[in-house]
Amino acid sequence: MSVKHPIIAITGSSGAGTTTTSLAFRKIFQQLNISAAQIEGDSFHRYTRPEMDAAIRKAKEQGRHISYFGPEANDFGMLEKTMIDYGETGEGRRRKYLHTYDDAVPYNQLPGTFTPWESLPKQTDVLFYEGLHGGVVTPQHNVASHVDLLVGVVPIVNLEWIQKLVRDTGERGHSQEAVMDSVVRSMDDYINYITPQFSRTHINFQRVPTVDTSNPFSAKTIPSLDESFIVIRFRDLTQIDFPYLLAMLQGSFVSSINTIVVPGGKMGLAMELIMTPLVQRLLEGEKIC
Repeated sequence: MSVKHPIIAITGSSGAGTTTTSLAFRKIFQQLNISAAQIEGDSFHRYTRPEMDAAIRKAKEQGRHISYFGPEANDFGMLEKTMIDYGETGEGRRRKYLHTYDDAVPYNQLPGTFTPWESLPKQTDVLFYEGLHGGVVTPQHNVASHVDLLVGVVPIVNLEWIQKLVRDTGERGHSQEAVMDSVVRSMDDYINYITPQFSRTHINFQRVPTVDTSNPFSAKTIPSLDESFIVIRFRDLTQIDFPYLLAMLQGSFVSSINTIVVPGGKMGLAMELIMTPLVQRLLEGEKIC
């Protein structure tokens, strides 16, 4: 952790609500006149898309599983080094993973490839990470220990599977059978490297649908935010003003001593109300817990 060069990390699966979170933080940074260096978790994949496909086939032939959730497909050492470098010097490197043709065209590259590494912008106030592994810990690496504000954004599991199925079949052209195989193949890594992070986060935003998601493999659409509640859990944080949040977030309620539940449509507002004072405290050199 760093007082002079603080690091904020949003960790959660694609489609979990990380986009809403990123928009909320960008508004906070703009309102507070904060310059943020941004890095993406996908930048630390080890393989391009064709290389990953080949690695999956090879692992399957050997009776093993490999997924984007685990260490074989991600360079946790490079991610940790990036955070250490920024915390110590305010400098570091980044690149982009180009998911789609629209992402790739400006770089004259194919989707599923990386842009070259480049230096982070100079003289930024904070490092902002968004991806799968902002709080990951392994016997060799402890990314979570370098993060000053760690935020988890996670749907319940059935909702996460629905999001993956709808996205991968509708936007990426995969068959439902291939997506289901990917879910099964990824489960060990998900259990060992993704879910433990949400016990290390300072704040969790968990989306819980209020419509039936009993069989995620038959769903045709993703429940909207208005068809959800957001369960917000705080860990070891001081100066959280629950009465203020309840007054500002109509329809919210406290469900336990460290948890508030808000209507899904108010997720962005809840994030801004909660995060703005925390970010201010970090920039003033104060520890938040």
